[in-house]
Amino acid sequence: MLVEFKKLVFVFLFGFSFLLFSCKEDIGELPRNQNLVKEAIYESMQEWYYWNDRLPLALDVSNYRSNDELLYGLMYQELDRWSYITTREDFNKAFTGQNAGHGFGFALSEDNKLYVSFVYEDSPAGQDGWQRGWEIIEINGKPIADYRRSNGYNFDLGENLPGVSNSFTFRLPDGTTTTRSNTKAEYQANSVLYKNVIETGGKKTGYWVYNSFKATAGLSPNRSTEVEETLDYFDAAGIDELILDLRYNGGGSVDVAEQIMNGLIPAAANGELMYTNALNADKSNLNETYRFEKRGGIALERLIVITSRGSASASELIINCLNPYMDIVLVGQRTYGKPVGSFPLSQFNPVLEQNDVELVPITFAIANAAGNAAYYDGFPVDIPAADDPSSNWGDIKEFRLASALTYVQYGAASTARQKIPEDQWQMIDNFHGLEKEFPVY
Repeated sequence: MLVEFKKLVFVFLFGFSFLLFSCKEDIGELPRNQNLVKEAIYESMQEWYYWNDRLPLALDVSNYRSNDELLYGLMYQELDRWSYITTREDFNKAFTGQNAGHGFGFALSEDNKLYVSFVYEDSPAGQDGWQRGWEIIEINGKPIADYRRSNGYNFDLGENLPGVSNSFTFRLPDGTTTTRSNTKAEYQANSVLYKNVIETGGKKTGYWVYNSFKATAGLSPNRSTEVEETLDYFDAAGIDELILDLRYNGGGSVDVAEQIMNGLIPAAANGELMYTNALNADKSNLNETYRFEKRGGIALERLIVITSRGSASASELIINCLNPYMDIVLVGQRTYGKPVGSFPLSQFNPVLEQNDVELVPITFAIANAAGNAAYYDGFPVDIPAADDPSSNWGDIKEFRLASALTYVQYGAASTARQKIPEDQWQMIDNFHGLEKEFPVY
């Protein structure tokens, strides 16, 4: 029996966790029957799926070869690009940054050269000294062109399991080349890739590159010590402006997104509506509202956000929720478009729980204080600017950072605008399910 509904952990853009109390019947050990699991998936979707009115009234689950095939068959394809199945362990590790892999990202420059776009410090790539701005010219002895596909690139780096190795040849910024063999391993991912205060136009402008909203493991309530330290850093510096770089940020924990918003929101908006959520019609009694709780002394009249089509989920939540209360200026490329959220359902279904099947479908839509809740096409930018992965973080000549700094100093009229193709391949396009939230190789 569901006795209390309470927000605990958020998934994708954000989500909910529920407390179940002692009225649940003790059913003992359940058989590991695949059709029984599929029935549990179908029943859970009927109960919780946001678009449950579009599900079939009856279904023979034995017609589906796998759990994933069944979920895909049930998804509302017109709008749902995010529902997935995973395990509880993988789910928990992802949202606290406990990764396995090489620990870096790719990005294309305007002339279609491939570069390292970011590196996690403690990952195998980070420990080998890789840097944003290194051009990748070969992988496993094959030129990058050999990995080109009609819809992007397939680099075939193997599973993200410890011990899997790949070879990379780089052209470094000084023109020299180096070939590195790198072996995947488990590591703790950092979210703050770069932070600094730049003096420009008589102002102190903070620059914060933030990649994935990950909570620090073991903390309750859910929060990020990295975020706390970064907000304290900018507060102590007395910044006048902030450029928040979310260009590769695919989302994560909304508890962490709330931390950031409560640090950046103007003090005058303390207690004002942050967002509302709406579940399906059968669960409308669980709809809730959340309000700002201002923290710290950062005082901003506006926020400049660097975005791309890789900016999704919790990244868009920050843009949407802060917009009614302060000027939000977007620089770069249109965002991904994900105004809906999810929470894991195994906690409500003993068959899923005992078979270690974590079902994470879309379960609710969200709206900001102005009622904006349907940005499936993403947020358009105010100042289009191309990505420049050939430049390392903090290089004031990098296209997007330079455009943001020009806006800070001279305003919109003096900022050059570039034509940016909105359908150009992005790294996020190579990922699905849980990995789409935290894309990294």
